[in-house]
Amino acid sequence: MGLRTRAFTRIAGTAVLLAASPLAFAAHGNVPGLPWWAWPLILFAVTFLMGIVAVVGGIGGGVLFVPIVGGFFPFHLDFVRGAGLMVALCSALASGPGLLRSGLASLRLAMPLALAGSVGGIIGALVGLALPTRVVQLALGITILLIAALMWATRGTVDTGRHAADRIALALGLHGRYDDPALGAAVEWRARNTPAGLCVFFVIGVVGGLFGLGAGWANVPALNLLMGIPLKLAVGTSGLSISIINTSAAWVYMNKGALLPVLIVPSILGVMVGARVGVRILKGIQASVARNVIIVMLLLSGARSLLQGLGI
Repeated sequence: MGLRTRAFTRIAGTAVLLAASPLAFAAHGNVPGLPWWAWPLILFAVTFLMGIVAVVGGIGGGVLFVPIVGGFFPFHLDFVRGAGLMVALCSALASGPGLLRSGLASLRLAMPLALAGSVGGIIGALVGLALPTRVVQLALGITILLIAALMWATRGTVDTGRHAADRIALALGLHGRYDDPALGAAVEWRARNTPAGLCVFFVIGVVGGLFGLGAGWANVPALNLLMGIPLKLAVGTSGLSISIINTSAAWVYMNKGALLPVLIVPSILGVMVGARVGVRILKGIQASVARNVIIVMLLLSGARSLLQGLGI
């Protein structure tokens, strides 16, 4: 095991210990002797570690943020979901322009999929804010456990991109090429199963709006495995589409007053600073190690949300 792999494992272990600490993460109540300003500081520390883990594992921070903060911090779940959307949105907006300039994201591909996802995101946000908190908590736990299972099932699975485009993809111009510096050549791509892809992105939008999750965990498999988009372009286009989908859902939470600055500001700062550190660690870390750590964290946080939803 390399030096960076050992360092990352220690960081991930620290994040798990912090998440499990009864002092830092008491379940939805005031901790005696802990002032209010301590929570933003603890939140910054945890989201900093979360940002590192999320980048190295190749997922959006919102997938870890909502179940961990919602399960172990004394904030109402509606505020946590609103903050989760903002965390994922800021990360996507920060990377979007660079991805477009480098050609590793396709605006033509992202727009129709993001439109379907935005409609779903608005519907999901409206439904999520109307449901009882315990019902949302229970559904969130089940969803996070399913995400962990999906990440485990699709590990190492990549589409080669050798297929013909369908009629709708040809009509929308969902094909092209991009330069891959790693290969030193241009890679041609074309979309397939476009109607199914639009439906899947609508469902992803509903789930993202309902639970405040970033959709990178689902966008990339949908683009690569279902629509046949090369993996690098799928990752870049996923980040671009998240910035559009999450904006639509975030407006609903903002209109309902479910955005809490004391929760959002330290979370965004922590994730953004952690992401910069994660980019450096990413160069020397084994992807399989990072993915396994994230799956364990999702299992723990998903189980926590499920138990809370059941009143245990």
